[in-house]
Amino acid sequence: MRKQRKEAIESTYKSKDTEEFLDIYFNRPIGFWWATIFRKLNIHPNVVTIFSIILGIFAAICFYPDSLCWSIIGMLVLIIANTLDSADGQLARMTGKKTLWGRLLDGFAGDIWFFSIYLSIGLRLTSQPIPFGIGHNWGVWIWILMFFSGIMSHKDQASLADYYRNIYLKFLHGESELNNSAELHKEQLSTPWSRWFWKIWLFFYQNYTKRQEHLTPEFQKFYRLLAIKYGISTPETIKKEFLSRTFPLLKWTNILTFNTRAIVLFISLLIRQPWLYFIFELTLLNVAYVYMRVSHERICRSISIRIDNEQEST
Repeated sequence: MRKQRKEAIESTYKSKDTEEFLDIYFNRPIGFWWATIFRKLNIHPNVVTIFSIILGIFAAICFYPDSLCWSIIGMLVLIIANTLDSADGQLARMTGKKTLWGRLLDGFAGDIWFFSIYLSIGLRLTSQPIPFGIGHNWGVWIWILMFFSGIMSHKDQASLADYYRNIYLKFLHGESELNNSAELHKEQLSTPWSRWFWKIWLFFYQNYTKRQEHLTPEFQKFYRLLAIKYGISTPETIKKEFLSRTFPLLKWTNILTFNTRAIVLFISLLIRQPWLYFIFELTLLNVAYVYMRVSHERICRSISIRIDNEQEST
């Protein structure tokens, strides 16, 4: 029975390679339980995503009072929201109700959570004194710190981690949620204004995808080279080489996603110093981000050079 349940849960993974420790042993099992209930109730995955967004916003509001009790309530609510965020994808794979809209909404959920958390903590700290006896309140400085932490760091860290996961899944399964900004741009232009919400949403998503492509120039060259040389049939030897060389980088993509961030955020809230989370994001997470990006680009460049050299020698 336990083996069957484990296999059922694993069938809802995108890939076991891309799953984190906490996801495998906590989020996915609970998410599977949620997904099973929602499937019986015939609830659409997008409804689950929207509910997780609402819970995430409520959790952020709980972080506003300088109260350990409210912080713990917020943490528990955010954990529940995250299991629901896991459940929506598992439910979509269980029921076959996978859509681009669902994919966009799912990615949007995490952005809304952290925007709300940043706003709540910023409001909480603005009138509080800066630690270590400096003698001044945070005031505008906490908003400057959050700007560099969120807009200049978190945004690209989470975006690129998600992009690298989708690249890995593309080479592993031949399909993934790897989107192309040019194709999204065409769809956005061809969408009539009668579907104004979808048209505007696609505008922002194509720019999000374009930013991912801008951050990965060597991968874009490598991907185009494969398309030109092999079309849709990339040799298995190249796929295996790419997967084996990028697999060690998955641990860095995992660090840059929700679980590690949540642990550090929770610790900073428990010791009532939530500003430490932003420092963590600006320092250690940026080091992980730079290492991941440089390493991935180097791998793509080296495989591209080898393919070019083999082509010239034949």
